[in-house]
This record gives sequence, C-alpha cells and structure tokens, in this order.
Amino acid sequence: MSARDLIILGCSSQQPTRLRNHGAYLVRWNDEGFLFDPGEGTQRQFIFANVAPTCVNRIFISHFHGDHCIGLGSMLMRLNLDKVTHPIHCYYPASGKVYFDRLRYGSMYHETIRVIEHPISQEGLVEETPGFRIEAYFLEHGVDNIGWRIQEVDTRKFDAASLKRHGIQGPLVRELELKKKIIVEGREVSLDEVSWVRKGDVLAIAIDTLPCSNVLRIAQGAKLFLCESTYLEQHRHLAQEHYHMTAKQAAEIAKEAGVSQLVLTHFSARYQDLREFAEEAQAIFPNTVIAEDLKYIPFPR
Repeated sequence: MSARDLIILGCSSQQPTRLRNHGAYLVRWNDEGFLFDPGEGTQRQFIFANVAPTCVNRIFISHFHGDHCIGLGSMLMRLNLDKVTHPIHCYYPASGKVYFDRLRYGSMYHETIRVIEHPISQEGLVEETPGFRIEAYFLEHGVDNIGWRIQEVDTRKFDAASLKRHGIQGPLVRELELKKKIIVEGREVSLDEVSWVRKGDVLAIAIDTLPCSNVLRIAQGAKLFLCESTYLEQHRHLAQEHYHMTAKQAAEIAKEAGVSQLVLTHFSARYQDLREFAEEAQAIFPNTVIAEDLKYIPFPR
C-alpha cells in the first residue's frame, strides 16, 4: 500500500442519516492502515469505498459511546474471516476494557487473528514504531475520551547533485550514512553536506470534545487535523451541553495550532445541508474541508 490519504467511511454523529453513516475514518499512511472510531456499518462502508479491510493493522477507539465503537466487533471478525496474518493493534481508554471485550467477543467465531491490545490509562507516548510515534491525550467529553497525535519518523534525504559533486556513490553512500563522516579523495565529507532531514508529518484526531488545552496540544503543527464539529455556532449552547464543538471553535483551534489542513466531521443529524459548516469555518481557517461519506482526502508529503 503506497497511498497516503484519509478516507471518510462515515461522518455522522450519534444518529446516522440517509447520506451520512456513523463515523469511521481510515488513514492509509506509509504502508499502514489506521482505522479510527469504527461506528455501526463500517465493514460495509469499506465495500462502498472500494477498499479492502485487510489494509487495517491499527484500530483506535476514542471512547465507548456506541457511534464510535459498535463497528469494532464486526471489523475484527471480518479481518479474521479474511485470515490476515499481520497483528491488529487496538488502542482504547483502559477504563473501557469491559466494553472492548464485549465488542470483541460479542458473537461466536473461531478467532485466528492476533489482536494486540493497548489499553491507555496515562496520556503521552503510547507506542513508538519504526515508522511512527503514537501519542494519546484525554479530551473533555464527560467520559474517558482520547485524542490522537501521530507523527511519522524523520527521514534523511540525500541530494543527488551534492553526492555526485563529492564523488560519493554506491556503497560510500551507506558508509557515510552510518559513520556521518568519510574521507573521499583526501577530503572529509560530512553527512549534512550532502543531505537534509525531512521532518515527519503529523496527523491529529479529535472526535467528541469541548475545546480544551489537549485539543490544541495534539493539533500543534499538524499536517492534517481531523476534528469534530457537531454543531454550528448558532447552537453553541447544545455543543456546550453535550460536550461537543462548533465549526467555528474547531477553526479557531486549527488557526491557533498552525495546522496545514482542517477536516470537519461528526455532524449532528439536525443538519441536512453542510455548506454552513464550510462557511463558518473557512471564514476563520480557509483551508477547511467538510467530510462526506466515501470522500478521499489526499495526505501527501
């Protein structure tokens, strides 16, 4: 898998509509598939999106309200049916372990997949893989609810013209990478003279929360920020009452955090036309995209 994109498998909130399925978000990134908050019907949405569920190797549950997790059991059973051989990492609030188990073992099937659980009770670094640094921070939703900050590792890129100019090719490139300095034709050449470090991109996910310091923390400098905006500003009192955000509040956070692109999602079923969400957010943060079911959003380097 070489794609780098965010696929919206659903963008509704608690109540789905004719056009919006329960929320679910697939990020394909550097040969990994990250699935966030698989709500009811997620398995079927993969079919409509023309994506094989077998690309998933990490599943993230922000919290255990039904619209964010009901699809977990069927996704695990589907991966089991497809006989995937790679491990499936599952990240979720530790306080919801009982719900995770109920979803995982909600029906009879012969489990052959390897599920690796990551119950999270403390915020901060959750896991560091060869490709990514995964961090989790608790948000404000009235229950234990996690926002995610995922950063790919920095990579060193060589300048072909500089290598050629210094007479470095073949095995010498690898030697320079390992030793940081080598002697070529009597001259010392350092790694920094012929290469540079490309900082890893950051993906931030905040679904179901009031504005809080941790939302700003996870979004800081993100290349892509997927954020809930359940309500419009005219219904801010409802957002406050139900621990959610408005499109305006999400845009204000994106602007303050210096993100590159904001994607709004998790819309209340009371809204049929989402153009007002775009207008409200883009007035503050122009590079705002409105999620739509089965929409592909590129996440290029």
